[in-house]
Amino acid sequence: MSIRQIAFYGKGGIGKSTTSQNTLAAMAELGKKIMIVGCDPKADSTRLILHSKAQSTIMEMAAEAGSVEDLELDDVLKSGYLDIRCVEAGGPEPGVGCAGRGVITAINFLEEEGAYEEELDFVSYDVLGDVVCGGFAMPIREGKAQEIYIVTSGEMMAMYAANNISKGILKYANSGGVRLAGLICNERQTDREDELISALASKLNTQMIHFVPRDNVVQHAELRRMTVVEYDPNCKQAIEYRTLAGKIIDNKMFTIPTPVSMQELEDLLMEFGIITEDDETIVGKAAHEA
Repeated sequence: MSIRQIAFYGKGGIGKSTTSQNTLAAMAELGKKIMIVGCDPKADSTRLILHSKAQSTIMEMAAEAGSVEDLELDDVLKSGYLDIRCVEAGGPEPGVGCAGRGVITAINFLEEEGAYEEELDFVSYDVLGDVVCGGFAMPIREGKAQEIYIVTSGEMMAMYAANNISKGILKYANSGGVRLAGLICNERQTDREDELISALASKLNTQMIHFVPRDNVVQHAELRRMTVVEYDPNCKQAIEYRTLAGKIIDNKMFTIPTPVSMQELEDLLMEFGIITEDDETIVGKAAHEA
């Protein structure tokens, strides 16, 4: 059976890395063999799996060694909770070069060194979603990830980012075969959030695959650099992540998205009473002035 390559996208601060690591830990509990490729310059896509502050990145190690050709696969791949294999792409120093280049370098290195030839069920990419420059779009553009899960919430900017990411998927859907696999709503306790994201999913021609409730146990686990499913396996939140894990494993709904215009996005927010006609929203104001 071929490896399923999935990616988690979402705006910065939405809880993308936390959601992905908890979900992947739950998938590993269900017996799936997993590799995580961290594509966020923060390099925090694997820390809960490895119980560490941050994993050394391919870009850091390549700089120390002289070049990426001087690295071995064992240097960059670390095994964590339930033998989940972890690698972080990393990026350049702040203010120097394109952070997306690290993603391209890392994926090429892993392919050349045979990392994808392991008996893997899933390879997961954790990607910064507000930046759609070449490097961050690579898992979409190069057909690496076939299934994209967008972590979002009922907040305006999170929905705006989800719509933008959908535009990126649409652009490469025919050439690369990439598909939108669903929205994951990471609760922010905004008004009618569950209904709102379900409505957005419908407009984008996808599903809200799961609604993840807000729970302080997530923070307690993070402070100990652990996923919830490891820290408190019997709590309600661990069950939520296991449910999401099962839905991803069984998912068959892979679609070409239908992104909406800014006006349609605002209309949706008005319909749910999130904004009124008198509001000058951040995005709306800029759109009207353009």
